Amino acid sequence: MRRRLIQSTLAVVLVVISVFGVSLVIVETRTISHSARERVESEAVRLAGIVDRRLLGAETVDAEVLRDQVADGQYAVIGIPGREPIEVGSKPSGNVIHATAKGGQGETVRVEEPRSSVAREVGRTMLIIGLVALLAVVAAVLLAIRQANRLTSPLTDLAETAERLGSGDPRPRHKRYGVPELDRVADVLDSSAERIARMLTAERRLAADASHQLRTPLTALSMRLEEITLTDDLDTVKEEANVALAQVERLTDVVDRLLTNSRDPRNGSAVSFDLDEVIQQQIAEWRPAYRSVGRAIVTSGKRHLQAVGTPGAVAQVLAALIENSLMHGDGTVALRTRVTGNQAVVEVTDEGPGVPADLGARIFERAISGRNSTGIGLAVARDLAEADGGRLELLQAQPPVFGLFLSRTPPPKDQEEEQTVR
Repeated sequence: MRRRLIQSTLAVVLVVISVFGVSLVIVETRTISHSARERVESEAVRLAGIVDRRLLGAETVDAEVLRDQVADGQYAVIGIPGREPIEVGSKPSGNVIHATAKGGQGETVRVEEPRSSVAREVGRTMLIIGLVALLAVVAAVLLAIRQANRLTSPLTDLAETAERLGSGDPRPRHKRYGVPELDRVADVLDSSAERIARMLTAERRLAADASHQLRTPLTALSMRLEEITLTDDLDTVKEEANVALAQVERLTDVVDRLLTNSRDPRNGSAVSFDLDEVIQQQIAEWRPAYRSVGRAIVTSGKRHLQAVGTPGAVAQVLAALIENSLMHGDGTVALRTRVTGNQAVVEVTDEGPGVPADLGARIFERAISGRNSTGIGLAVARDLAEADGGRLELLQAQPPVFGLFLSRTPPPKDQEEEQTVR
């Protein structure tokens, strides 16, 4: 493209120079020839006037006297009646330009000038025109190269940007070139890069969330299946199989929830549900894991609370908090339920050292962890809570107290019971 731009610009300039240059040469040649003829005629008239004046004054008229009156390169013949013709200068050979003038005393003056002088003057003029044309061509080539670089360099940049997008590097360049059409293409590519970056981020986030959220249900399901393989009691097998089926259903719900949130986090299927059922389910699932490390998990607080949300999502949030206490906390883990305003609150606390002071509210950011963990669980838990219209907060750092706030649907009779389950 660069070569085509230079060639096309150069072709246009050459055509313009040819048209105007040839016309200018013709005009200048005619002008020089006409000027030379007028100059010779003027010299003839002037010389005739000098001869006429000297004749009237009875002065001498000869070649010696008139030699200084004839310009170099010119030849003059003065004819006086009754005398021999007087020749001044060297007679030119070849083509000449001549003019004849007559005086008042009957004398005639013929002035000749070689046409080669006109040719030399025309040659000098054509040389000047040629130099100007050459400068114009050089300027045109330089301008064409500059313009070609201005147009082709952005196209090269845009091609590199498109190639980077195709290779999986969606960083926008935010570079503009001062050419509206090219800037429009750059705008579109940058917008596409930002959309691709958002999609890639969403896909990576979905993969990380799925890996983290599915790990615990799959581990629990594996433990149930191992217990089935280790027992010959049919009743135990049925009981464990039923529990495993329930966990498979929750696992399916986790997958559906992750996919739904990856498309639109606001798409929830909130319903009114019994908060106690979700808490007891989590207690039953996590009690074996706590017992295996010599720790306990208990519940207390208001009973028969009706909350608005998605039971599966609430269960995932509580599972993330319980698992966090198991991995990073110590002592007994307590799930306390209470009411504040029109909200039901589930607090999860333990007797561990709590959240380090340097983390604080950043504990919910992705990749932020107090120990060697993924740093995804609490971030996913907060996203799930907010998608259900609730919120997850760190109420106290030491000892740690996490609070899950959900919209509350009060029951027909407000039953308040304080009970601890071990």
